[in-house]
Amino acid sequence: MRNWPWYGYLILAVVIFALAFFFYFKPRNEEIQDLRQQREKLEKEVQVLKEKKKELDKIEAELVVLNATLKDLEQIIPQQKEIAEILRRIQQLAYDSRLNVLKFQPRGEIKKEFYAEWPINIEVSGTYHNLGIFFDKLSNFARLFNVNNFSISALNNQTDTLTIGAKFVTTTYYFLEEQPQPARTPAGQQQPRK
Repeated sequence: MRNWPWYGYLILAVVIFALAFFFYFKPRNEEIQDLRQQREKLEKEVQVLKEKKKELDKIEAELVVLNATLKDLEQIIPQQKEIAEILRRIQQLAYDSRLNVLKFQPRGEIKKEFYAEWPINIEVSGTYHNLGIFFDKLSNFARLFNVNNFSISALNNQTDTLTIGAKFVTTTYYFLEEQPQPARTPAGQQQPRK
């Protein structure tokens, strides 16, 4: 090798560099490119997951608000009807308003999709002022009530505390409780009798 011309050393250097490039640097470069592509793919996946996490957090916050709203609504429209409690409260409201309850007649419930309406025929006597107090108290009642078919008339035999009679239908509401669905049996089998 000592007698080689200068370009022989140059050729040897080029051959060594070429061998190093093709057997060491090129495979390493391909590995690095593959790792970069995997990293970019993982970064995109992480970004997508972060966006989904933000959406999930937003949905969870909305769920908390909706659950709180549902609890408030359950106070206004409870899960089940409480006939005795409603009767007692309406009678107490009428008594506190100095009205006489002449009729309190619950009618049949009217079932809707997820709630039921429960109309009650009511007839009272008293004064205009006391009737106004009663309706004011009814509007501030914890349960939801609608008043329909309202009619008012003057009494024939009036006193200081009895000047009018009023008839109306008040409707309250309650959520229908979900009924458990009967278990289905495979075709050809009978359900056991109870």
